[in-house]
Amino acid sequence: MSAINMSVDPSPSDVPRPPGGTGRWLPAVLAAVVAAALMASAWGAKDPTTWLLETVWVMVGLPLAILLRRRFPLSGLLCGLLAAHALVLIVGGHYTYAEVPAGDRVRDWFGLERNPYDRFGHLMQGFVPAILVRELLVRTSPLRGSRWLAPLVGCACLAFSAVFEMLEWAAAVTGGQAADALLATQGDVWDTQWDMFCALIGATCSLLFLSRLHDRSLTRLPFAARD
Repeated sequence: MSAINMSVDPSPSDVPRPPGGTGRWLPAVLAAVVAAALMASAWGAKDPTTWLLETVWVMVGLPLAILLRRRFPLSGLLCGLLAAHALVLIVGGHYTYAEVPAGDRVRDWFGLERNPYDRFGHLMQGFVPAILVRELLVRTSPLRGSRWLAPLVGCACLAFSAVFEMLEWAAAVTGGQAADALLATQGDVWDTQWDMFCALIGATCSLLFLSRLHDRSLTRLPFAARD
């Protein structure tokens, strides 16, 4: 009787990678770029309160990623996405989202009614956390390979967006007129709904277009990642 091949494809976290290559220095370079941009953005910020509220996520997330870099190193794809998202937050905090110069140019080029940088920021609010949540679930839960993984990631991103909108609401109630720069509604009464919808679109696009790339990035981790 012939032997039956019982081998299965290794999961992303089970494929070791020898140390070395760009994986070792890329997180450090990205962290240095984000830290430098954060410090530079504080200089001449249009609204210091808005700058603080928008960049506090970076101030918390960057040290946390550094402290956990040995116990829970992040994939290269996730590191790059988190750095990009941090820069989006930093720019929005420096100028306020409604007055980012690049957004003004896009508004003028396409004849839009408002500066679209806020919409872009909320797309990123879904696009990047989708890979973050996906990585956490793949590496720490039984959902690796499950058809429920993508729907649960999308739900988590939408929930995060809703929490963020409630935090903005709390800031508006507390700060009154001073919170206008943070809210960046630009006169749109449906701004909260648009923000959450943009986050959902971002999360969906991230899962559709980056899931396979993310799986390959996970295989490049230097050791089995399941805690």
